Amino acid sequence: MNINPIRSEKDYRDALAEVSRLVDLDPEVESEDGARLEVLATLVEAYEQRRFPMEAPDPIAAIKFRMEQGGLSVKDLEPSIGATNRVYEVLSGKRDLSINMIRNLHRNLGIPAESLIGD
Repeated sequence: MNINPIRSEKDYRDALAEVSRLVDLDPEVESEDGARLEVLATLVEAYEQRRFPMEAPDPIAAIKFRMEQGGLSVKDLEPSIGATNRVYEVLSGKRDLSINMIRNLHRNLGIPAESLIGD
C-alpha cells in the first residue's frame, strides 16, 4: 500500500479519484483495498478541514435553517424562546439569545449549542 501525504491540489484530486474508485469496488473493511480506502478518506478529510474550513453559521441562520428543515413556524419556537413578539425580535436580530433560550433551542429542536452561541 503506497499512500502519500496530500500537499497540493493535484495530490488532492488524485486522492479523490482513488477514493472514488475504491468506493465503487465496495471492498471488505479488512481487505487491503478497505484499509487503503480508510486511510485515504482520513487524509482527504484532514486536507479538506485545513484547506476549506467551515465556519459555524450565525445563531439566527442556524435557527432559520432548522425552521426550514423541519417545516417549523414562529409558533413552534415559542416554547424555546418565549412569546411570539420575542421570537420575532430574536429572528430579526433585535434581541440576543439568552442562555435559557440557547439551552431550550438545543434541547427542544436539536440545534447544536455551538451554532447558537456564535462569536
